Amino acid sequence: MSDLNVKERHRMQLPINEAACLPPDQMLEHLGSSPAGLTNKEAAERLAELGPNAVRTHRANGWAVLGRQFASPILILLIITAGLSLFLGDATNSIVIGVILLVSVGLGFTNEFRAERASEALHSRVTHRAVVLRDGTTQEVDVTALVPGDVVHLSLGAIIPADIRLLSTKNLLCDESILTGESLPAGKDHAPVAPGSSLGDLASCVFMGTVIQSGGCTGVVVATGGRAEFGRIALGLGERQPQTEFQLGLKRFSFLLLQVAIGLTTLIFIANLLLQRPLIESLLFSLAIAVGITPQLLPAVVSTSLATGTRQLARRKVLVKRLVCIEDLGDMDILVTDKTGTLTEGRISFIGALPASPDVSDAELLTLGLLATETDYSEAKQSTAGQNPLDAALWEISGAAPFDPTRFERLDLIDFDHQRRRTSVLVREAGGPARLVTKGAPEDVLALCGPTSPNVQAMLDEQFDAGSRVVAVATRPATGMSNITPADERDLVLAGFLVFLDRPKANAGASLEQLATLGISVKIATGDNAKVAEKVCSELGVISGGTLTGADVDVLSDTELAAAAREATIFARVSPEQKARIITLLRQSGGAVGFMGDGVNDALALHKADIGISVDSATDVAKDAADIVLLEKDLGVLAEGVMEGRRIFANTIKYVLMGTSSNFGNMFSAATASVVLSFLPMLPGQILLNNLLYDSGQLAIPGDRVDKEQLLAPSHWNIAFIRRFMFLFGPISSLFDFATFALMLFVFNAVPGEFRAGWFIESIATQTLIIFAIRTRRVPFLRSRPSAGLLTASLGVVAAGIFLPLSPLAGLLGFDPLPVPFFLSLLGMIVVYMVLVEVAKQWFFARAAQQLPELPTPVRRRPDTHHISRRAARFSAPVAGIAPGRPSVTIR
Repeated sequence: MSDLNVKERHRMQLPINEAACLPPDQMLEHLGSSPAGLTNKEAAERLAELGPNAVRTHRANGWAVLGRQFASPILILLIITAGLSLFLGDATNSIVIGVILLVSVGLGFTNEFRAERASEALHSRVTHRAVVLRDGTTQEVDVTALVPGDVVHLSLGAIIPADIRLLSTKNLLCDESILTGESLPAGKDHAPVAPGSSLGDLASCVFMGTVIQSGGCTGVVVATGGRAEFGRIALGLGERQPQTEFQLGLKRFSFLLLQVAIGLTTLIFIANLLLQRPLIESLLFSLAIAVGITPQLLPAVVSTSLATGTRQLARRKVLVKRLVCIEDLGDMDILVTDKTGTLTEGRISFIGALPASPDVSDAELLTLGLLATETDYSEAKQSTAGQNPLDAALWEISGAAPFDPTRFERLDLIDFDHQRRRTSVLVREAGGPARLVTKGAPEDVLALCGPTSPNVQAMLDEQFDAGSRVVAVATRPATGMSNITPADERDLVLAGFLVFLDRPKANAGASLEQLATLGISVKIATGDNAKVAEKVCSELGVISGGTLTGADVDVLSDTELAAAAREATIFARVSPEQKARIITLLRQSGGAVGFMGDGVNDALALHKADIGISVDSATDVAKDAADIVLLEKDLGVLAEGVMEGRRIFANTIKYVLMGTSSNFGNMFSAATASVVLSFLPMLPGQILLNNLLYDSGQLAIPGDRVDKEQLLAPSHWNIAFIRRFMFLFGPISSLFDFATFALMLFVFNAVPGEFRAGWFIESIATQTLIIFAIRTRRVPFLRSRPSAGLLTASLGVVAAGIFLPLSPLAGLLGFDPLPVPFFLSLLGMIVVYMVLVEVAKQWFFARAAQQLPELPTPVRRRPDTHHISRRAARFSAPVAGIAPGRPSVTIR
């Protein structure tokens, strides 16, 4: 096969629905492969010809990042206003707006691109592997390196890496809901299907992106990347990720501002026309008001906050697969975590064999345990690749060295699944009689044996009480049998127990305590025995609210389980499906649920959670399903990530509250004055310059300190809260604007140039300095100190605001010099203003409406595109682009 020309081998095309109709041997022949798979040389040739098995790229794309900067409604308003100003002949307005645009887009692009480059570097460190046969041996390769013709082995919990024609199956069920929408798992078999079958009826194939719910299989890759069914859907969605709750809240807020801006500017424009003001002057002033009421640098502040958070987490070696996952982390209030590898070290070690009777030796019990292994004996002895952790730990001990694979003939096998929780094999030794060997969870294996003696039960309880993981081994004669079914798992005789240990992590208790202080309810979901889970929790200092077992979960209705899950702390002996059901019900009850796991049995739950979290030592299946991967085995990093997400949200809301209240007050003052006065209170260019200075000072907000109490619970977008804040503090700002108007008109008899200079200085000083009151619910400076950066930036903006009307540029900007007494009056007004705002703030936050949410937390119902895009992240290559288009390829 290897000497055939590549183009010649690709001359035929075979869609997956036709591949499903062919017998396995013909399928292999069409693909130029064999049961032993491809050679490494052939695989390399096909990879070069077809490209990587990928539907996404994690290379940072500067043009895409730049394009996203213009997606904000606020920036679109700025662009339209700049264009109209230029068209109407107001070059000054256009220049000022252009500067605002350059600053906003430049800062947003710089920070987001920098963050994506950091994410790209971290993403490249996490690989997703598949077990394949190449050169006749089992190897692990990156999923993006799979090619048509590769023979792959897949087991429980695996995400199917490509469209695959099955060669052999064992009790195989697949969750294909991501493709078909069908909630029940689909049964699979390697037998050909009838021609013309629909996608959901192709039982002889498994599809990229779907998940193995039980059993295992071997198959040959038919289509990869964009040629696979899932790949075509994923490519159709494009590279853009679905929006998070944070982004949706930001969008709702932007549209709120647009509505206010459009309504206010329309009224101002009509009023000025009725007063017979010049049309162009009225239009430019109205546009300036529209721009002035919006926080123009909001996109830059958000991207700066995200970039800052990403860099902070990157220093702690945390991989955030998507930038906005940081906010998802901060939003979390329930964490359900697996025990193995997250609370424990994840290094499972075999510590001993406990025979159930004197007739069974330690060596014989160990041999029986090795026989009840799903992988081929000769392969298992050479390599533990693709094995479950318990089997791998068993094969790696010195006691496995004398095991001779040639002595035993395996006649049949029933793979492990999470319903039966055991593996059974039918074996024959050196031509002797066959016998059945079963290995699995003690409760399930003992149920298949005769009555358990008190000594055996005491032995088992002792191990559970010590926190050990225990596997029971049982056997019986099976003379004359050549195959087995689950019904044959009966009348067994207990041989004994294999004991394993996975110690709790030294710092896990402190980390869990830290999460609890952040208002996160921590729950444990494990497939282990309840006593083992309770022992680990006890050692870590977790106070239990009760334990639910898998049997309890099965008998409870969804309503009953939702209530019980809220109270319980430990879910023991739960299957992957039960974990996923628990996660779903916790989310439906209003919580923002994170799930942390590292095993193949955690994949379903990771996909169901609002935020999936795993660790670098996890199985590829778990890392694939996670949104965030902790590259260090330190759960304290997770707590830091939660605080970072909340810090970003808190600082973003600071900008929103300060910008909307000050801008609304100033623009309301300008609108009122424009109707009352015989001249415009501030020229359009002066309004925009005022906003540019003010917003520039607030670019230091992402690095500001956040009060501790703001990190102790998740925060959510509350448009009603923002509206109330704006309508309280905006008029207070306007009140002092009107006082300034009276001072300038009736005390100083100001001409238009003086009036505008006086209000410009008062406006920039009050709205900038008030940052220090609004940024915290505490008393500013005394109980809540701002960051040095924010303090410096704010004072610099005030200095610039005072300097400009006094500088040589004053005439160009439309300002006239001011008398010295004005500045003494200004100082007094600023002091009174800050005191009044502080009093209003204390009253505002003391009200019940600001203490409790007005509505229950909404249930999060994410669209199908969210799950498709999230799973597509697994098939990502560091290349500039992924070709979407070639159909399934047949290789002869």
